[in-house]
Amino acid sequence: MWSRSRLRPLKRAAGHALEGCWRLAIRAIAGLARPHANRWSSAGGQRVLIVAPHPDDEAIGCVGTTLLHVDSGDRVCVAIATDGRRSKVIDDPVAMSARRRCEAVDAAQLMQIERLEWIGLAEGDWSISALADRFSSLIEDLRPAIIYAPSRIDFHPEHFKVAHALALALADLDARGRCAFRVRIYQVQVPLTACIANLVADVSPLIARCEAILRVYMSQSGSMERAWRLRRYSASWHGIATQAEEFLELSARQYIALHCAPPAMWPAVFRGMRNFPMTDPLAFLAGMHERRRISATL
Repeated sequence: MWSRSRLRPLKRAAGHALEGCWRLAIRAIAGLARPHANRWSSAGGQRVLIVAPHPDDEAIGCVGTTLLHVDSGDRVCVAIATDGRRSKVIDDPVAMSARRRCEAVDAAQLMQIERLEWIGLAEGDWSISALADRFSSLIEDLRPAIIYAPSRIDFHPEHFKVAHALALALADLDARGRCAFRVRIYQVQVPLTACIANLVADVSPLIARCEAILRVYMSQSGSMERAWRLRRYSASWHGIATQAEEFLELSARQYIALHCAPPAMWPAVFRGMRNFPMTDPLAFLAGMHERRRISATL
């Protein structure tokens, strides 16, 4: 009888083969569609805020771009909204929270960011208004030029709530004339796709550094391979060597308009990447109508 340990290498090889097929298909479609997105750049000296619903979302969504900002001389702050205590790696939620905070601190040190803001609300048990107030105070203090943020192009309820809280904070700041910055939506497990992504960062030269940072989040290792596959698919689409991170860049007011309604009103149509790449195309296709609708409003 075949044991799981003997089947694992076969499954891994099959996964690599499937991913290779999907990447070839993406390159072929890109050759016909001729995709265009602005290439990431920074003149340096900017303040940047990265909003993460959980410890690890900042790394999964934009670790390479964060390194590019730091290398360019930008001042980066990562704000982590919740403590991730509902992860089942450790049965005790308090111990799980402590472990994830340690991982976030270690990751921040490797990214060499200027500031880690651990808001750390108890995952699954927090109020949107309280988080919105925290975001409002932080943004007023930091005055960032760019905010990297989660969005409704997702499936995770905590990500939805954090995006909504951020929109409420931005709406409050906008009402007081303090909202002159850009927002960049990052992708976690749900692809933005070429339908909506308008900015791409080539992070191919940073693979080793990115891997070292993502390895810090050992409690969430199951999510990391999906993150790498999505970066490789993005690179295939944009004709980039090996790894790319995609974003939807928009104004703060556009972000507010997309996320000011309560998450219960957002269509639940998106699908995340799974551990095995067999169904990866479905993550790109599910919710395509909603992506087009969002794109048309921008």
